[in-house]
Amino acid sequence: MALENMSVYSHALVLLGGAVIAAPLAKRIGLGTVLGYLAAGVLIGPIFSLITGGEKILHFAELGVVLLLFVIGLELKPSRLWSLRREIFGLGLSQVIVTGLVLMTTIAILSNRTISGVAIIGFGLALSSTAFALQILEERGERSTAYGQRAFTILLFQDLAIVPILALVPLLAPYGADTDGSPIRDFAVALAAIAALVLAGKYLLNPLFQLIASTGAREAMIAAALLVVLGAAVLMDFAGLSMAMGSFLAGVLLADSSYRHELEADIEPFRGILLALFFMAVGLSLDLHVIADNLLLIALAVPVLMTIKSLIIYGLCRLFGSPHNEAVRICGLLPQSGEFGFVIFTAAAAAGIFSDAAASLLIAIVTVSMVLTPLASAIARKFIHAGKNEEMEENFDGAGSDVLMIGFSRFGQVVSQTLLAGGSEVTIIDHSADRIRSATKFGFNIYFGDGTRRDVLEAAGIRTAKLVAICTHDMATTDRIVDLIQAEFPNAKIYARAYDRAHTLSLREREVEYELRETLESSFIFSRKTLEALGLDQERVDTIIDETRKRDEERLRIQAVEGIYAGGNMLHTKPVTPEPLIKPKTESERLDLE
Repeated sequence: MALENMSVYSHALVLLGGAVIAAPLAKRIGLGTVLGYLAAGVLIGPIFSLITGGEKILHFAELGVVLLLFVIGLELKPSRLWSLRREIFGLGLSQVIVTGLVLMTTIAILSNRTISGVAIIGFGLALSSTAFALQILEERGERSTAYGQRAFTILLFQDLAIVPILALVPLLAPYGADTDGSPIRDFAVALAAIAALVLAGKYLLNPLFQLIASTGAREAMIAAALLVVLGAAVLMDFAGLSMAMGSFLAGVLLADSSYRHELEADIEPFRGILLALFFMAVGLSLDLHVIADNLLLIALAVPVLMTIKSLIIYGLCRLFGSPHNEAVRICGLLPQSGEFGFVIFTAAAAAGIFSDAAASLLIAIVTVSMVLTPLASAIARKFIHAGKNEEMEENFDGAGSDVLMIGFSRFGQVVSQTLLAGGSEVTIIDHSADRIRSATKFGFNIYFGDGTRRDVLEAAGIRTAKLVAICTHDMATTDRIVDLIQAEFPNAKIYARAYDRAHTLSLREREVEYELRETLESSFIFSRKTLEALGLDQERVDTIIDETRKRDEERLRIQAVEGIYAGGNMLHTKPVTPEPLIKPKTESERLDLE
C-alpha cells in the first residue's frame, strides 16, 4: 500500500481517536462537545504536531456545516421561512450593518488602516459562526426555543451577507490588484444559480427520489441525498455564494417532500462526524506562533470584539421585541466571529487590501473568539433573570395525528409510549420548554403550545384527531381545556387524567368519554402485590381487589348525586385477617423450646 495512503489512514485514525476521547470527557466535566473537539484539535495539531495542514482539513470539514444547514432546511417549509422574513431581513440585516459600522469605526480610531481595510475587517468580524452557534443549540435541545429561532434568523441573514461582502473585495482593492470579474456579473450569476436550484427543487428532486425509492436500493437513496446536498452547495459556491446557503435552500425545497424524514435519517450520521471534524480542524489550524507573537493584541482584541457584538445584538434584539432573557441568550450565543471570516480575509489579502500577516492575525482573532464561544454563552446565562418561564416558538408544521395529547409530564410520557408502540400516531403539545427540550433528546416529536388556547388546538390538528388525551397534571388547567374543547370542538372525544376523587366527579359531570384518577390503578397494583406478599392466594387477592374496585365505583355514583362526602359507610369493609407467613408457636411448643 502506498505511503501516502497509509498517511491518510493514520490521520483519520488520530482524528477519530481524538474525537472519541475528547467529546465524552468534555461532556462529562460540563464543557460541551464543541470545546472538547477544539481542545483535541489543538493537542493533535499545534502542540504535538501529529497532523499538519489543518487549513486543508478545515476546508473539507466545512461539509459538516453544509450538511447541518441542509438538515435545518428540511425542517423549515417555504411557508415557514416566508413567515420569518421580518426577522431575517429586519433583525438579521440590522445586526450585520450596525455591528459592521461600529467595528469599522472602532478599528479606524485605533489603527491607521485605509477605509477599504477597515470596511472588510469590520464586516468580516460582524459575521458569527453558524457551526458553533447551531451546535450549542443542538446540544442543549434549544433550537426550537424562541431565542434559538431568533438566533437562527440572524445567522441565516449572515449567510446571505457574505455575498455582498465578498463583492466589496474587488471594489475596494487598490488599483492594479489582481481582481477579475465585475460585481454586476457576479450578482447575475448568483441570481441565476438560485433560480436554477429552485427550479430543480420544484421539478426534479421529488421525481428523482421517487424513482430511486421504487427500486428499493437503500444505498442509492443515501448516495442521492448526498448528491443533492453537495450539488446544491457546489452550485452556490460556483456562483460566489455560501455553500451552506446552497444546502439550506436544497433542504427548504425538500421540506414538503414525503421523503423528508428518510433524507434526514440518511444525512444525520455524515453530518455528525463531519461537524465534529470541523471543530477539530479549527483547533488544528490555530497558529500558536501568530498568537504568541501578538499575544497582547489578541488578548485585548478578542474580548473587545465579543463585548461589542454582544451589546449590539442585545440592544437590537430588545428593539425587535425580545424580552431580556431571550436577548441575553442570543448575545451570549453569537458574540464570536465565524468561519466566513477565513474566506473573506484570505480573499482580501489576495486582492492586496492588507498583508498576509494581517490576514493571519485576523484569522487568529476569529479562531480564538470561536474557541471562547462556549465560555461566553455560559457567562451570559449568569445575567438571566430567574423566575421567568422560558418560552418556545409555537410551530406546528407536521402536526395532526390520530391522538392529540395535551401535557407530557410523567403520566403522559408513559401513555404516549404505549400509544406509539401500538402503531398510533400521536401529536403531543406541552407548555414546558424544559420538558420539550428533554423529550426531544429522546426522540419524541413534541410541539410547544398552550392547550388552553383555541388557536393552538386548531393548529395541532384537533379537528382531525380521533380522540384528545388530556394528560395535564394541574386540575384547573385540565378543566379549562375540557371546557374549551367541549365549547369549540363538540365532536372531539375527550380522555382525561383526573387528579383526585373530586376531580373525577367533576369530569364525569362534564360527561367526558373517559377519565382515570392518576393514582387509582397504581394503588390497586401496589395493593395486589402487598396482599400476595402477605400470603393470600391469587383467587382471594382477585376477589378483594374486585370488591374494592366495585365499592369505589358505587361510592362515586352516590357522590355524584349526594355530594363528595356521601357514601362514607362504604369506606370500611369486612375485616380481612390474612394467614401469617410464619405461624405463631403454641404454648406447649414454646415451653418445649425453653
